Amino acid sequence: MRIGFGYDVHKLVADRKLVLGGVVIPFEKGLLGHSDADVLIHAIIDAILGAMAEGDIGKLFPDNDEEYKNIDSRILLKKTYGLLLKNRFEIGNIDATICAENPKLSPYIFEMRKNIANDLKTEISNISIKATTEEGLGFTGEGKGISATAVVLLNCE
Repeated sequence: MRIGFGYDVHKLVADRKLVLGGVVIPFEKGLLGHSDADVLIHAIIDAILGAMAEGDIGKLFPDNDEEYKNIDSRILLKKTYGLLLKNRFEIGNIDATICAENPKLSPYIFEMRKNIANDLKTEISNISIKATTEEGLGFTGEGKGISATAVVLLNCE
């Protein structure tokens, strides 16, 4: 067994789609980043890479590489899954939390869980996603950005 932790944060800006867990969420702002800036998937990728001692998302998918410009983060997650298989691991479970003052994310959580379970070829019961606010505190509480954390347990095949 191996455990990994991931964290990601992106700034909210106008004229971008808000994508979390591969779900496009209606909102007046989106996350700024080289890819689609899906903080949830980025945190999960970092957790998986950390558990395998394979570095981080920036090492595997550099933000100065045009190949990844505006890429759907689910593609990056699937590539990470390929590395996971190559290293002979499988997902035990993932527990993730999104910090966002707005929009309210509960209507989208099930679809996020389904996307991530499908991309990682695991049962949806192995994927937990929660959303919280920071009660108006800090950059997420002030609506300046969104962050996500993830913990993963990998089992050896």
